[in-house]
Amino acid sequence: MSDKPQSRLPEWAAGGKEPGFASRVMDGVTTAHDGLPGPRREPAPAPQANLPPRLTVADYYQGIRQGSRGILARAITLVESNLPRHGELAQQLLQDVLPYAGQALRIGITGVPGAGKSTFIEGLGCQLCQQGHKVAVLAVDPSSTVTKGSILGDKTRMEQLNRHPNAFIRPSPSSGTLGGVARKSRETMILCEAAGYDIILVETVGVGQSEVTVRSMVDCFLLLVLTGAGDELQGMKKGVMELADFIAVNKADGDNRVRALTARGEYEQILHYLRPATEGWVTQALTCSALYGDGIPELWSKVEQFIKHTRASGAFAARRQNQALAWLRTMVEEHLYRRFYDHPAVKAQLPRIEQGVAGGALMATKAVRELLDIYECGQSL
Repeated sequence: MSDKPQSRLPEWAAGGKEPGFASRVMDGVTTAHDGLPGPRREPAPAPQANLPPRLTVADYYQGIRQGSRGILARAITLVESNLPRHGELAQQLLQDVLPYAGQALRIGITGVPGAGKSTFIEGLGCQLCQQGHKVAVLAVDPSSTVTKGSILGDKTRMEQLNRHPNAFIRPSPSSGTLGGVARKSRETMILCEAAGYDIILVETVGVGQSEVTVRSMVDCFLLLVLTGAGDELQGMKKGVMELADFIAVNKADGDNRVRALTARGEYEQILHYLRPATEGWVTQALTCSALYGDGIPELWSKVEQFIKHTRASGAFAARRQNQALAWLRTMVEEHLYRRFYDHPAVKAQLPRIEQGVAGGALMATKAVRELLDIYECGQSL
């Protein structure tokens, strides 16, 4: 007998030479008949995709006014869409809900990556919800350069707040928008306010872009900072610090508490030399621990004092009016931008002109004049 192992077919294989196979492989059924006795059976219909039904403007309006978070999320998606038909529905919906918006407090929160913005917002949001407030969080993520989608997923990092029935969290990709704020953030705030949310927290990207956009859409602006800023503090003096109504030194706990108090003193000294972001209000520096909740109630008490003060002085109403005008100008700029680059004549000549500028054969200033001439001639036809 040979020691070489003999090749054996598995027991389920058809046509094996070994006797006593328990099963055979049958040919597949290529017709509607299943091979069993009985009448011919028609094939089952292909499963249909379980898509949600299309909603009308009235459906969106009713769901938002009833406080449905699901309908609110779909309405925000409608507003963020770039499809022309969605844009028409969105504008009609926004006009319908506008009378119910504008009563919420809008708080902008920014800071460098690692400052603890998400942890701070969750701690603040949970405390506000426990006090009976309805809190909407617009967490604007950095965008992927490939898919243009969010890459941080702030909603997954605010698990406790996300489960609270009085909270609504909407992460949105910034899509490269200057200031780290989603292009449709203002419209989203209107929808959230119409749904009954009385406090809107806007978390920005905070990666060094200009935060002027944030300042132009909120009532109060909070800057979260860390200890040991050193040279970074000097570089921030003429930047975002001039836009902030409050500066909070986060992570003031444990061994870091002493350093946080020292950093707070440094910020207070520098704030004396800066022009306040809000007329009649002196920007304040505070400490807090978002992880343990220390200092957050005191900070919110200061925010309430700020809102009361600005409403009494008229600065609150004036800021809202200026924000509405800034929104108008921004929308006009965006409309003209899209209209210019979507113009057929501009599209046809743009590659040639860009190639000339890139190759050094055409001055950029002359190229701009040529493009504008092309657009204006096309408009007059």
